Amino acid sequence: MKELLRRLCSLPGVASWEDQVRDCVMEVAGQYATELRLDAMGNVIAFKEGARATGSKLLLTAHMDEVGLMVRAITDEGYLKFSAVGSVDRRVLLGKRMLVGPRQIPAVVGLKAYHLVSRDEEKNVPKLDDFYLDIGAKSREEAAKLVVLGDVAAFDSPPEEPVPGLLKGRALDGRIGCAVLLWLMREELPMDCTFVFTAQKEVGARGAFGAAFSVKPEIALVLEGAAAADMAGVPAHKKACALGKGAVLPFMDKGVIVDRKLFETLRSLAEEQHIPWQLREDTTGTGDAMAVQRAASGVRTAVIAAPVRYPRTPATLANAADIEAVLKLTRAFITQLSKED
Repeated sequence: MKELLRRLCSLPGVASWEDQVRDCVMEVAGQYATELRLDAMGNVIAFKEGARATGSKLLLTAHMDEVGLMVRAITDEGYLKFSAVGSVDRRVLLGKRMLVGPRQIPAVVGLKAYHLVSRDEEKNVPKLDDFYLDIGAKSREEAAKLVVLGDVAAFDSPPEEPVPGLLKGRALDGRIGCAVLLWLMREELPMDCTFVFTAQKEVGARGAFGAAFSVKPEIALVLEGAAAADMAGVPAHKKACALGKGAVLPFMDKGVIVDRKLFETLRSLAEEQHIPWQLREDTTGTGDAMAVQRAASGVRTAVIAAPVRYPRTPATLANAADIEAVLKLTRAFITQLSKED
């Protein structure tokens, strides 16, 4: 599965421009799905028959997209001014390599030179409007031949394994879930499953909302990333989760309170099958679970997350053993659900 994950993380997929990731997902899912379709939002919906015919009872979902930048203006000097697509941390932008537009034009994020910064400016994080993308163009006309307004820019950050068992790359918080679902599609399943790979999660879980209305499941399991703050200087109660301690089971966030019975099922399965797991000890953020739970007349929803450090940056870190725990717990959940009426 590691190679599949590396492949997914090597592809740009800024929210609303998930094309390359979607093509990869459809290529892999198409080998195993009973039915495969693409909806109006750009979600990939793959149904696979299992040993027990349960129809659309169970939906498993993960998001394909990532945060990025969108070109909104070109200066007379040929620089590109941009807006954020999703929650981009301004502190990590300066000097980062980017790929702009469908032609993947190389760029670097620029900012006023440090020696020109005032004392007051030095104390604050620059505003987004202070940054620009430098593609090496010398004029507006030259830049306009390479990019157009509305083009998006993704972090140019190829996936790596800096030390054995530690994965680094952009978009790991979403692509881990995609890799787990694609890997499970290769297996003989104990029940029918609908796998949904969603678009535009980073801008408000827009894809998941439409997909859940379309599938109309009884139960949904959302796979996502959970921000780990297991580092020096962070109080214990704010660390939320940690790398190397297994799959994360959130019980709520700012958009959802997970189904209590499903949460207890996941916790019991992890304990019984000796799958490493941990609670997510904060309730910040929102994800696809918020949209799925509220669809139609409501969907019983649970979440399994992989702990990741530095989400929504070019260098997100994840532990291979944690990803394996997410895979095992998801598989165990499907098996358990197949036994229930």
